[in-house]
Amino acid sequence: SSVAALAGEPQIGLGDALGSNVVNIALIFGLALLYGAVPTRRDDFGRDFYLALAVPVLTLVFVLDGQLARVEALLLLAAFAAWLAVTLRRALRERDAPAELDARELSAGRSLLLGALGLAALIAAGRLFVGGATGIASAFAVDTYVVGVVLVAIGTSLPELVTVLLSRLRGHDDVGVGTLIGSNLFNGLAIVGVAGTLPPITVPPAEVALTLACGIAALLLLRPDSHGLIGQGRGALLLLLYAGFVWLTLAA
Repeated sequence: SSVAALAGEPQIGLGDALGSNVVNIALIFGLALLYGAVPTRRDDFGRDFYLALAVPVLTLVFVLDGQLARVEALLLLAAFAAWLAVTLRRALRERDAPAELDARELSAGRSLLLGALGLAALIAAGRLFVGGATGIASAFAVDTYVVGVVLVAIGTSLPELVTVLLSRLRGHDDVGVGTLIGSNLFNGLAIVGVAGTLPPITVPPAEVALTLACGIAALLLLRPDSHGLIGQGRGALLLLLYAGFVWLTLAA
């Protein structure tokens, strides 16, 4: 998403960030629920859940005028920094003991080199992806935001799909839920914030409002029942929601 903004296509970046949030919950978790109900710990679940609900509401307020201004994007980035600080502090407090160093751990220099190579590959792949998405938008006379929210969002959500499906197969259901909610917060605060600063984005208000509304609806369907379960039947509802979202987006 940030690569799209830097490449002069901020609407693709915005569509990717907001669309990924719908894909994460409605499509990916909808598929995961077909495997069976997901148990959650209500205390842990509620920590980030309400913030994940508040972020799209705040974003909707910001874009009602048809633009995500730089100051609004900076507010999202500030909120992300605060959330990240609280999350890290909570993780440190809850850690039972310092992690033991693995003898096979990579040296600092090699780790930095691999990290730099990975970042370069990510940027190069991102530019190719943005170029392809822009070409599709031009060929089919489709708004670049729509391409970002429908097509690019699925591609960038593949890591979450793998993580959630593996966590289901291994019985670590709380990992899958936490991954998706954390990813949504990162997308909604950090990615949208960065995309809005490079440069400020002119947005299609109706399409963005639809995306945000579907994201909120998907999160509400994710809320566990009184027994801490997210029922299997929610999976079908989430998948129907995603299908309706795609249809309405393409028909707009």
